[in-house]
Amino acid sequence: MNHLMRGHAPITEAAWKQIDDEGRQQLVAALAARKLVEFVGPLGWDHSAKNLGRTLELSEAPTEGLSAKQRRVLPLVELRSAFTVGRDELLAADRGAPDIDLDELGQAARRIARAENIAVFHGWEAAGIVGVTASSPHGPVSLSSDYASYPSDVARAVEVLLDAGVRGPYGLALGPAEYTGVVETTEHGGILVFDHLGQILGGPIVWAPGVEGAVVVSQRGHDFNFESGEDLAIGYDHHDADRVHLYLEESFTFHVASPEAGIALRPHK
Repeated sequence: MNHLMRGHAPITEAAWKQIDDEGRQQLVAALAARKLVEFVGPLGWDHSAKNLGRTLELSEAPTEGLSAKQRRVLPLVELRSAFTVGRDELLAADRGAPDIDLDELGQAARRIARAENIAVFHGWEAAGIVGVTASSPHGPVSLSSDYASYPSDVARAVEVLLDAGVRGPYGLALGPAEYTGVVETTEHGGILVFDHLGQILGGPIVWAPGVEGAVVVSQRGHDFNFESGEDLAIGYDHHDADRVHLYLEESFTFHVASPEAGIALRPHK
């Protein structure tokens, strides 16, 4: 038994399988940041902080004649997204129903994935996380309102990174509206914009709920580090006569090692 308390839930193995499978399916699609940055872990629920390898000089020591430094760390944060499943649906799963109602689980998965993407790409000040766009020393590139012009905009962003000595390949995170526009647009020469972007970047293009506009990041490695304690997992809270109360939970932090390796692209206003 661990802190997720799954063994106390009135849920059979067959029902748990459907719940876990649905949660995995929803998360894989929406967890954009993990497809573009380094993933370290999972290091366990008891892992509490990322070592930054740096110190802070303390103004005083307990006795005279000493100098003192404090190790700097980046504490992990815990995210939890609650949902419920009807007990009637769980009974249906036990009878072999392959399509039980897990709509709330889908909503919970999308919420927590979006929050993770926002933290990585745009930051989370309250948690001490500085995201890719906030840490970047490069001014944002303006995105055209014409999706057919996106290859030119992304090429300009890549040029900025190259000028800063940041080699590729590069990955691109696109907000939902931008992603849909890119997928549906063909350039005047008959080339799909998505394919043209892939040629420029040399790396992945991902649908990224929570991203404002787009973000280009180098894929050379070790520039952006997502450190996972407890990876996303489903736990049990309590139940009543009608519903079982569950949650998706994770612990993580994010650290930018090379701020110059990312750049934002902002929608033209």
